[in-house]
Amino acid sequence: MTGDPAAYRGCVFSASDGVRLYFRDYAPARTGDRPAVLCLPGLARNSKDFDGLARHLTVRGHRVVVPDYRGRGRSGRCSDWHDYAPARIVEDIRHLLDVAGLHRIVAIGTSLGGAIAMALGAMAPSRLAGAVLNDIGPDVTEGESGAILRYVGQDHPVPDWESAIAWLQGLMPDLSFTTPQQWREFAEATFVPGTDGMLHLDWDPAIALPFARGAADGYDLWALFGGLKPFPLLVVRGGVSRILTGPTFERMTREHPSCLSLTLAGVGHAPALTEPPCLEAIGALLSAVRTQRE
Repeated sequence: MTGDPAAYRGCVFSASDGVRLYFRDYAPARTGDRPAVLCLPGLARNSKDFDGLARHLTVRGHRVVVPDYRGRGRSGRCSDWHDYAPARIVEDIRHLLDVAGLHRIVAIGTSLGGAIAMALGAMAPSRLAGAVLNDIGPDVTEGESGAILRYVGQDHPVPDWESAIAWLQGLMPDLSFTTPQQWREFAEATFVPGTDGMLHLDWDPAIALPFARGAADGYDLWALFGGLKPFPLLVVRGGVSRILTGPTFERMTREHPSCLSLTLAGVGHAPALTEPPCLEAIGALLSAVRTQRE
């Protein structure tokens, strides 16, 4: 997941409030009329999560751009936790579209990234060509979101990579990883070495505070989801996910007129999107986008 740096350019720009923001820009191996792909990570995740998918799509002719949200990965931290509010993140993504020259995109969003992808249907409909929502829907169980905020809201320093892997396996045992290498790469996308010789989580724990204190309340996500109806859509669900429940998943597929859907049996929150069925489904979605334009 951490990937070969030669596969992408690391780029930076300044947010409207001066925070330094980082993104990866994967250039296609060949040019064509394929839309660019904007990959949007989960709440505490970063651009490293999408390296495998990005390289897969790049060799198929898609430019792929993946940001680190403020307070995550290589982007700057904020001194005031209010500046991690979701509205600020959405503003950063809108700014990124301009900075990176993204005029026609397919948005692929995991968890919080999926909610941002829904928002793009409202705030940038002329740029959106299609969307993939990965294990996220308009309804999220409060208890499950609270559990995520509890571990996101505190650092968990560990002495070595074996300890990092063990902690992640205990926290998220239902991920689709089946090999030690996959778990090591996931750990490297989650932890970074600190100056104290320990490994630390690669985000500012303060990113949890706006969500824990209600900054995300009041958004009508079903209305935002409705804004995706003009666009080809793929919804991916982990079969044992407690974030995107079965009833919400089924309602989403009913309400969108041309929704593609995929459930990964036995997988929890959230699919990595590099599973073969996911790669196939994303390919079908991208084909539908091209067909719609033609």
